[in-house]
Amino acid sequence: MPAYSSVVFLLLAAFVAGASAATFTITNRCSFTVWPAATPVGGGAQLNTGGAWTITVPAGTQSGRVWGRTGCSFSGGRGRCATGDCGGAFSCTLSGQPPMTLAEFTIGGAMDSYDISVIDGFNVGMAFSCSTGVCLVCRDAGCPDAYHQPPDRKTHTCAANSNYQVTFCP
Repeated sequence: MPAYSSVVFLLLAAFVAGASAATFTITNRCSFTVWPAATPVGGGAQLNTGGAWTITVPAGTQSGRVWGRTGCSFSGGRGRCATGDCGGAFSCTLSGQPPMTLAEFTIGGAMDSYDISVIDGFNVGMAFSCSTGVCLVCRDAGCPDAYHQPPDRKTHTCAANSNYQVTFCP
């Protein structure tokens, strides 16, 4: 039995070593404040023009999202946003309310996947890229790089262990 548990431990260690967390750097180039949010990692920030927020997303994260909230007012971690609001929380654990431009991703495995979606509406321009892949840019609701309806095929892939950049108002 000890040999079996050693093999299981080694396989688990090899799997974990092969997939690592991804760093997302989120930057605001808009002429107005954006309050980015991220799920399922949870979180939120206030980014004035030129500001940046960095988050770490664990390997194995599926159906992750980053979006910009606009027209927000917060006090003591509670408030409201005109677009992308997540139940009045500053640090989101729930998805935002439309309209919102979404950066969507799955981290881990042989390849990561990522896309921009405007299925839930458009609220702020966005560029989304990984360190080894294509930069997707969406400046308006009709952008060709984004999902507009569920059957669209706009998902891109990156090598595993890539890092990401999300830019508002590219």
